[in-house]
Amino acid sequence: MELASIEKLVEKYKNADTTLEEEMILSNYFTGEFVAPHLQEYVSIFTYFAVIKNETLKKNIQLEHKKPNKKYIKSMYVAASLIVLLSIVCIAKYEYDRFQAEKQFAQITEGLKLLSSHLKKGEEALANLYVYEKNQSTR
Repeated sequence: MELASIEKLVEKYKNADTTLEEEMILSNYFTGEFVAPHLQEYVSIFTYFAVIKNETLKKNIQLEHKKPNKKYIKSMYVAASLIVLLSIVCIAKYEYDRFQAEKQFAQITEGLKLLSSHLKKGEEALANLYVYEKNQSTR
């Protein structure tokens, strides 16, 4: 392959624009016998890929299966129970406060109704008094 086309492919490779076929051409060129002196720095990249491709791991990998820590699980149950208990207490307190507020509102409403009825009686008495005074002043 011509050196100019290899240089163009190297530029495309640096910009990550090459296809698999173009990378195969570059790999064949750089793993071959003759490589242009100004492109020698790329030889190590492509020879590394060629060597790694054939490498396999022959050692068996043992995965450890860890058993869950019973103390950790128990502490999570305790924490969850406390959260549920605190939620119930907060909701009960809220409901109790709401009940107390409704009870106080009812008492205040009853007191205001009583006050209103007494004020109406007083207003009626004053109205009668004004009528009486008016009648007395006209005599």
